Amino acid sequence: MLALALSFEPRTRDQVAQFVAGAVVSAVDEPRAEYALAVVDRDTGELIGSGRIAMDPHQQRAATFGFALRPDTWGAGYGLETVRLLLTVGFEDLGLHRVWGARSPLNVASAKTMASAGMVEEGTIREHVLKGGRWRDSVVHAILEREWAR
Repeated sequence: MLALALSFEPRTRDQVAQFVAGAVVSAVDEPRAEYALAVVDRDTGELIGSGRIAMDPHQQRAATFGFALRPDTWGAGYGLETVRLLLTVGFEDLGLHRVWGARSPLNVASAKTMASAGMVEEGTIREHVLKGGRWRDSVVHAILEREWAR
């Protein structure tokens, strides 16, 4: 069930290294279009996930976002904390009007996390992601600047 809920296949060590290298390069781009962060366990400092917000080139003052956490850390509040941090960056630091993200229809935990952060489920993008040789729908959640609780 976990694999079906993700938008991507598990990444190899090389793929993770490429992701990190890309995040480092994008951190110095001008104008900056992407912000990636590491999520660490507050007690151990161990890496447990990541979050990302990226300007949406198809919408004015808008960005997409996503987050992923190790399954053994689910339910500890890291997801909500990560989403709130990404939304804070989007609205308070970048002055965005809209932030949106998409999830697997099977990822009920992610739906609850985004709703807890004030995001609204807007609808379904049909057959949006090709995963494991099969097309999968995505459910879109978004929040507008005026809905953001500061």
